[in-house]
Amino acid sequence: MPPIAQFVLFDGFDPLDVVAPFEVLSAGSDFIGGELGLRLVSAEGERTVRSGTAGIELRATARLDPELPGVVIVPGASGPIEGDPDDGVETIPVLLARLGQTDAVPLLRRALDNDDITVAAVCGGSLALAMAGLLEGRNAVTHTLGMDVLDATGVTAIGARVVDDGDLVTAGGVTSGLDLALHLLERLYGPQVALAVERLFQYERRGIVWRASGRVPQPY
Repeated sequence: MPPIAQFVLFDGFDPLDVVAPFEVLSAGSDFIGGELGLRLVSAEGERTVRSGTAGIELRATARLDPELPGVVIVPGASGPIEGDPDDGVETIPVLLARLGQTDAVPLLRRALDNDDITVAAVCGGSLALAMAGLLEGRNAVTHTLGMDVLDATGVTAIGARVVDDGDLVTAGGVTSGLDLALHLLERLYGPQVALAVERLFQYERRGIVWRASGRVPQPY
């Protein structure tokens, strides 16, 4: 079965965390004859999902399926950083924690247990996974403002733009979704496809993809 890239929508998601890697993976699929399928999904199934940015909405067309081979991409949230939730302020931490209280968590746990799936997360997406207890003992990155929280959940927080931990690939701030998707294309189909998309988008990947391999640098 051809691989599918499933993008997990939830209330308050950051639209750029979805749209940027969606466009990269879509372009990569076009370069190989449409082999990679793409879906917008939610834990609840087909529904319109409101983002945290100016009321932008996207339509989930299916329920997240942890049995489909391919990639599952979890975006971060968009909204205020500070504010009192008791006053109705839906801050980014509140939105990410709320995701951890939905049916997305058992579905994502099954996806992480599936050898045919790579789970990827952009920005606060990895923080949501970590706060839900799904990333303990793993290597990951999130937005710089959430690195201490990531570390507190039992994750080894790595200060890189993209962290490749095998079946888990995470990226930092919102624009790093481009770099994450290009890395996924290279993993799936090789560097020539990834380079073709770079040229099409007139964008060059930033930073070194961190992996737990190679020699460990010693302090000066």
